[in-house]
Amino acid sequence: MAQAEDIVRIGLLGAGNVGAQVARTLVEERELISARVGTPVKLIGVAVRDPEAPRDWKIPGELLTTDAEALVDEADLIVELIGGYEPAGALIERALRRGAAVVTGNKALLATRGAELDAIAAETGAVLRYEASVGGAIPILRPIEESLSGDRITKVMGIVNGTTNYILDQMDTTGAAFADALAEAQKLGYAEADPTADVEGHDAAAKAAILGTLAFHAPFTLDEVYCEGISQVTADDIEAAAASGYVIKLLAIAEKHDDGAVLRVHPTLLPRTHPLASVRGAFNAVFVVAENAGELMFYGQGAGGKPTSSAIMGDVVATARRLRACVAETPTVPAGAHLPALPIERATTQYYIDMQVADREGVIAEIAQVLADHHVSIESMRQPGSVSVEGEVESGESLGAQVQIVTHLALEKDLDATVKQLKSLDVVKSVTSVLRVEVGK
Repeated sequence: MAQAEDIVRIGLLGAGNVGAQVARTLVEERELISARVGTPVKLIGVAVRDPEAPRDWKIPGELLTTDAEALVDEADLIVELIGGYEPAGALIERALRRGAAVVTGNKALLATRGAELDAIAAETGAVLRYEASVGGAIPILRPIEESLSGDRITKVMGIVNGTTNYILDQMDTTGAAFADALAEAQKLGYAEADPTADVEGHDAAAKAAILGTLAFHAPFTLDEVYCEGISQVTADDIEAAAASGYVIKLLAIAEKHDDGAVLRVHPTLLPRTHPLASVRGAFNAVFVVAENAGELMFYGQGAGGKPTSSAIMGDVVATARRLRACVAETPTVPAGAHLPALPIERATTQYYIDMQVADREGVIAEIAQVLADHHVSIESMRQPGSVSVEGEVESGESLGAQVQIVTHLALEKDLDATVKQLKSLDVVKSVTSVLRVEVGK
């Protein structure tokens, strides 16, 4: 740990889009950053695999090194922007074990080893910060960890992946099919060539684990997050949601119960009046519900080199101040903290169910009886019109009816059982879509 009035020596691991922006800020804005810290700061090295690779900002050659371990052993503060599990995990652990501070945006690593790394930091008195791991430029982790530390957070719900939000927004506003919206996102650089981590919800699930850990002061891992992506969302789903006053978003949700917490990621219908419903394009937003503060929302750019580097630099300044003052970090998760992760069946939510049914008397009564048998009631129902039943000749007798139901709040296990029984009814030709609904806190 740096002593009072000492220079804070910073080592940067990785120089991709975000890393290059961090390096630029530390070099070009050194005097400003030093003034805000209250003591001189200096970037002493940038560890990269290929010093000759082109970068968004040309890093001075004397700063570049391929010896990451030596840089970790020399610096007071390590900024890890390599990403992935290894060698990032080993380098972060090496830094923490020698008492050096670490700032990282590595959501995948934190969602699997976050509790372990927090414990190492607590043991050695090191600082571990990771604001950039969830919402890019959005300052959400520090408000949860510090500003709301005297309150009790009951729910965190957010749009934390810009790629999926852009795709769903395009489908909603232009009527584009999923494949076309994804192609456009890739063309604009919002989606990777392999978009699996984004569109299947894995990226959002890692962020849900981090949010749940900080909000509820208990460790959660990626494996404890229920996850569904958006690849099965169709243009028909988007159109039906719009007709009923909803918009579909991929939400990461962490919700506290008396005996645990449910963490889940899935496409969700939101009323267009909900604050999260207006989040457009590749922007992110996180909605927090606390007992005393009530409802809060944090909104901003969720990805990109400059926005993410803003969050990284916020952590760098805050951490450097602690090093200068020789103040130990308060553990994010208190020792012995335990709040079990509950299965998705314990979630309380609403369902949107889209069905093709036989067009005859008594059908709605049969459907309503199934819902009643499982303690589920109907909030609203629409019948958009007759539809052609697949596999039958189109004639007056072969036309079925389309029924769209939004349920009231119920346990996920009861809603799931309801859908399974509806599928077994002779009068139900097919259940074409099932999506969860969030209407408020």
